[in-house]
Amino acid sequence: MNWSNWATVADLATALGTLILAVATFAAVRSSNLTARVAQQSMLISLRPVLMAARREDPPQKVNFGDSKWFRVPGGQGMAEVGEGTEAEPADAAVYLALAVRNMGSGIAVLRGWHFYPEWHRDPEHASLEEFQQQTRDMYIPAGDVGFWQGAFRDPADPRYGPARKAIEGHQPWTLEILYGDHDGGQRCITRFAMLPPATMEPGSTSDVRWFAAQNRHWNLDRPDPR
Repeated sequence: MNWSNWATVADLATALGTLILAVATFAAVRSSNLTARVAQQSMLISLRPVLMAARREDPPQKVNFGDSKWFRVPGGQGMAEVGEGTEAEPADAAVYLALAVRNMGSGIAVLRGWHFYPEWHRDPEHASLEEFQQQTRDMYIPAGDVGFWQGAFRDPADPRYGPARKAIEGHQPWTLEILYGDHDGGQRCITRFAMLPPATMEPGSTSDVRWFAAQNRHWNLDRPDPR
């Protein structure tokens, strides 16, 4: 074998070594990217909240609306009531709403907004984000623990006030969608709750302000939807 043949063999060996190194580098980069994605997914899961109605055996939640109005909301239930208004304007009574919730996820849930339907709403799509009413304060539900949501209609000129008051005074079913996310501001979700009145009520009893709560739909806004 002459010198030129040895040179050719050396070039081929170098090329083969370079190819093997490139394949190994590609595999290492791909494995590194996969590991990074898995780590990121694990981190997001550790921050992810999932809201459901509180269980019947969960402790009741004490809810204060800031105007001397209080609710004691049992687990598995929501409460709603039309206030007394003022002596001068009895028709201006606020409509108070509250719901006991449990965070089944592994991250803190921060409640950011809500949308009210004055009926048992079964549309497969949630309300647009522009229709959600922002919470006057951020509400935090610890991971694996219980808490509450609260909202109110106070302005009779609000087009939502009349239908809401009619549904509550008539003790009719209503529906609530809650917008929330993790404490880092991401992973926004919407959970819909159906609020159904008891089948039987005694006039003047505390059951007049209670509704049985059940979640029936869940949407992801910042990641693929579960459906």
